[in-house]
Amino acid sequence: MDRLPSLANELVRRRVSIIAVPGGPDAALAAKAATTTIPIVFLVGEDPVKLGLVASLARPGGNLTGINFFSGELTAKRLDLLRTLVPGAAHVAVLVNPASEKMTETTLRDVEPAGRAMRLQIRVLNASTSREIGAAFATFERERPDALFVGLDPFFASRRVQLAQLATYYRVPATLATRDFVEVGGLLSYGGSIVDAYRQVGVYNGRILKGAKPEELPVVQSSKLELAINVETARMLGLTVPPSLLAIADELIE
Repeated sequence: MDRLPSLANELVRRRVSIIAVPGGPDAALAAKAATTTIPIVFLVGEDPVKLGLVASLARPGGNLTGINFFSGELTAKRLDLLRTLVPGAAHVAVLVNPASEKMTETTLRDVEPAGRAMRLQIRVLNASTSREIGAAFATFERERPDALFVGLDPFFASRRVQLAQLATYYRVPATLATRDFVEVGGLLSYGGSIVDAYRQVGVYNGRILKGAKPEELPVVQSSKLELAINVETARMLGLTVPPSLLAIADELIE
C-alpha cells in the first residue's frame, strides 16, 4: 500500500492513455494525486464523492470516473446477516487492514454502531500481511469470538483462501464481502457483484479509449447485490441455515 504513490507516478511517466484502478480508495486517491490529465477509471466500495474522487456522481468533473461497488455501505447489513446465521453470537471479532486507511476508517465507522445496536461486543483486530492474519487468528485460542467480520479490503480478498481455512480450523463463522470467499470454503458473503463491477470498469475503459471524456461519464452505482452461503461449511461449524436466509440467498454452495 505504501508503494501506491510511486506506482501511480511511474504510470504517469510512461504516459499511458488511461489508468484503471480496481484496487480501492487508497489506490484511486494515489492515482488522482499523480495526474490531472490522464483519464482514471476507479472501482471503490464506498461513496466516491465523500472520498473526494469526484464532484458528483452524475457529473464527475476532472479526469476521474468509475464504479461505486456497493459493499462499504452494506457493513451493517452484512453484520445483521451474520447474526441471523449465528443467532447466539455476542462477541464478534472484526478484522481490518490498517494499511488501507480509508477502508479501515469506513468499516469501523459503520460496524461499531451497528454492533452496539445489536448488543454485540466488537473487538477489532489488525492485519496487513499473511503472517499478521495468522497471528490475529491465533488469538482466538484464548478469546474465542462467536463470529468474525472481515472488513472490505483488496488484500483480504486476495487472501480469501487463507481466511476461509483459518476460520474453519478455529471453527469461527466468518463473513467477507465477495462471493469468491464462499466459493473457497468461507461461510457467508454479501455485497455487490465483483464480476459485474469489473466488467463495468472494462466498459468505461473502452469508451474512454474510443474518445469519451471521464467528466462526461457518470459514476455507475453497481446495484447487483449477492448473498452467498456455503451450506457445507455451515454444517461443519454445527450451524443450521435458517429458512429466512435460504429464501433470499442468491447462491447456496453445498
